[in-house]
This record gives sequence, structure tokens and C-alpha cells, in this order.
Amino acid sequence: MKAHAVLRSGATAGALIGKVLCHDVRDGAKKVVGQKGETLDGVLAERILGCDWEELHLLELEPGDLHEEEAGARLSRAVVGDGVQVKGYTGGQWALTAARRGLLKVRTGPLSKANAFEGISVFTLFDGQPVEAGEVVAKAKVTPLVIASATIAEVERLARQAGGVLAVSPFTPFVIGAVARERLEEQQRRRFESALQEKIDWFGSRLLPIRFAGMGPHAVAKELEALKDAGAQIFIVAGASALDPLDPVFGGLELVGGRMERHGSPAHPGSLLWIARWEGAPLVGMPTCGMFSQATTFDLVFPRILAGDEIGNAEIAALGHGGLLSREMAFRFPPYRATAPRGELE
Repeated sequence: MKAHAVLRSGATAGALIGKVLCHDVRDGAKKVVGQKGETLDGVLAERILGCDWEELHLLELEPGDLHEEEAGARLSRAVVGDGVQVKGYTGGQWALTAARRGLLKVRTGPLSKANAFEGISVFTLFDGQPVEAGEVVAKAKVTPLVIASATIAEVERLARQAGGVLAVSPFTPFVIGAVARERLEEQQRRRFESALQEKIDWFGSRLLPIRFAGMGPHAVAKELEALKDAGAQIFIVAGASALDPLDPVFGGLELVGGRMERHGSPAHPGSLLWIARWEGAPLVGMPTCGMFSQATTFDLVFPRILAGDEIGNAEIAALGHGGLLSREMAFRFPPYRATAPRGELE
């Protein structure tokens, strides 16, 4: 690439054609005649010569150089993986969108390596965010007006090795069984049932009729066994007194042979979330604050389970980074309902 400063006094159309503008050129009415980044053809060169300017800065492509638009198109195609598509180009950026509803997967190592190349810029939503089909999950651009094709080729190689820098894993439709403590009042039951049904529907799974267990561990175990016999593949348990180790829910879990993976999470709201496994099936202890409409750690963990992630102690421990779940963090939750903040059902 060569940079040229062309003075108005000696400028000719031939000296401009084929070169790339480094800045906008405006006419006497301040209307843009030539935009930054445009490659000048004969017509545009003549129009620019008709404008009032003193010095024009241009770039001349040399063998092995790429214009930003062509380079950006290649960059965008390279970084998308399964479930992500290149949507369109505007303002110098390529929008990358989710091809389906699912969980965004960002391979942060390859992303950082790609962005370490001079002139490469790929910026994404956070890894692990639930996204809708058509939602913009990343944008890509080449920051200079001209870049070496060798740089793009290196990024393409890196992205191929990684299988794409970003992907969207679909939610697998599961049969979900839920048990809640019988002590819930009738109005609370209805709210809980409605909120949980709406969430499960959004993921494309099927919720079995919610069962309400009596006060003893044998009653809880009986309801869990009944849900299993009905085909439940994932279990949600709500209403336990999570700080009481003698709560019947934990006794029932022990009776059926369940194994606690993690009790409590380093995040709020939802610090009393717990995760267990029973004959290979995950059980999620829903924190009481998340039983109705508030977004909690449950709404961070459950989408990952439905997208095929293994969730245990290490994964729950990692929730501490970003675990301050204020309303400003709503973007991290599923958009269950368009009329409510993400994660909530108001």
C-alpha cells in the first residue's frame, strides 16, 4: 500500500482513478461527493475534481493488498461457525447474527488471537448468552482502509482450526419434571406454574404437570420417582429451605440415590441454587427468589444444561465472575417475553 497526498493544483483524473479515499470530500453545499474508503472510478474522479479542496489523501493498493470491504467480508465468513450467519454490511461493519435460538458459544482464545492481528476487529456478545434467531451476536470489521491479504489468510487459517470463532448451540428439547413443596399457597402455585411453563416453552422443551410434595422426604422421593416414570429427563426442584440440611427435599434426594454436585452459587440473586445428579440426569434446585418472575442464577444455568453443557461444581464456581446480577445485567438472560426485561416475566 502506498499513501499519496495529491495537491489540487496538479491533480488529474488519471492520478485519482483506482485509488482509495482516506477522507470524505464535500462540495460547496457541504454534501459528501466522495466517501472515505471509496475506490475512485472515472466518474467519481471527475466529480471530486469539481470540488474545492487543497490536498487529497489517497491510498494505492499494491499486489497482495485488499480493500477493507473485501477483507471484511472474508473475515466475517471465516469467524462464523455453526448456527451463526453473516447478515449484512453497513457503516464499515459486518453484522453476524444467530441463525437459530440457542446458546452463544464464543471461543475466546481464537477470538483474542484473531484480534491480535493489526487491523482485525471482531467484537461479540458474552460467551454463554441465550440468543434469539436473527439477533446480532457479533460484528466484524477491518479497521484500516487497506490491509494485507496475508493477514486475512492467517485469520482464516486460525478460524478454520477452531471450527469458527463463534457458534450458536441449539437448545435440545427435553422432557422436564418439576417438584415443589406442598406448603405453597394456591396463588403462589399458579404463579409458579405459569412462570415455569412460559420459560420451558421458550426453550422448546415439554414440562410435565408440576407435582407438589408433602412434608416428608419419602413424599419428595415418591414425586421424583413418579416424574421419572413419566419420562422426565431433567428435574427442577423448588421450594426447599436450602439452608436447612434436614429439609425433606434433600432427604428425598438421598432416598432416590441422587448425588449433590454443588450447594449454593457465588452469585446474587440466586445464591441458594443447587445442582445434583440422579442416574445421569441433572436436578436443579431453583432458588426461591426465582420461582415466579425474577431472573436469577437459575436463568443462567438452565439454558446451558439445555444446550448440552455439563454443569457441576467448577461451572457453578465460575459464576462468581459477573455474579452481581443487577438489572443492568439483564442482557445475559433469555428474552422469555418481548414485553419484559430479559429473563423476567412481568
